[in-house]
Amino acid sequence: MSDTRQEQRVLQVSIAATVCVAAIGFVGGLLARSQAILFDGVYSLVDVALTLVALAVLRLVAREDSPRFQYGYWHLEPMVEALGGAILSLACIYALANAMIGFSDGGHEVRYGAALAWALLLTVVDLAMAAWIGRHARRLESGLLALDARAWLLTGLMSLAVVLAFLIALGLRGGAYAHWTPYIDPLVLCLISLAVLPLPLRGAWRAMREVLQVAPDDLDRRVHEVMTAFVAEHGFVGFTSHVAKMGRMRFVEIHILTRPDYNPGSIGRADALRDGIAEQLGAREAQFWLTIDFTSDPAWT
Repeated sequence: MSDTRQEQRVLQVSIAATVCVAAIGFVGGLLARSQAILFDGVYSLVDVALTLVALAVLRLVAREDSPRFQYGYWHLEPMVEALGGAILSLACIYALANAMIGFSDGGHEVRYGAALAWALLLTVVDLAMAAWIGRHARRLESGLLALDARAWLLTGLMSLAVVLAFLIALGLRGGAYAHWTPYIDPLVLCLISLAVLPLPLRGAWRAMREVLQVAPDDLDRRVHEVMTAFVAEHGFVGFTSHVAKMGRMRFVEIHILTRPDYNPGSIGRADALRDGIAEQLGAREAQFWLTIDFTSDPAWT
């Protein structure tokens, strides 16, 4: 059984922090009359929903399997990652549309002093959470935590961009270019939307490859290297293999073609051959599903 309790605890902390950030963004955006800060709050609220779904998936993954899902719930992990990436991408596109509307309406006045204070607070919280969750994601090798860390990083970068832009706006006030200040807020919203949009799109594409069971190149290459040497060493006719990756689970199926008169001698001998392959592939981990069979009929390969 996969132990996901540490991941669940990290996500629970993330949910609590995200609710706080969403509240800060909503309140700060309304008080400062800033669409950019308000978008930060909306983005965080969407992230709360995604994190709750990720937490539910982790609890299912910990159950390993069921009579109806006999291969376990691993396939749900990339599905959640793909859904999360798609929703975050749509949020960026929606923000970009709002920015365009803001430009066409002639911009709007923002209370830049208050807005700067709120944006600084959001930046500190977002980037601190991104670093903390990212460290846990790398240590636990968790795709769901990595998705959550990327979401925190995105909001942190957005908040940082808002801080820099509002500093510029404060510098323009009372000068020859003061008439440009109403456009600062929609401009920031436009730039950060365009800047962060590729990140969730790449995450969604990477997860969709797993949902569609596209063979991971590195795993496929490793299996072929090991099996080519194995077949040559033991004098087998050939082999076929199929690999897939779903979340943290890797599936490898290998069919070894033998001569019709091949006799392994005993089941123990065949198991020893399988053990040798498993060792070379590093398939002793709990998150590795390895199937190896021997046949002299090409139709079974």
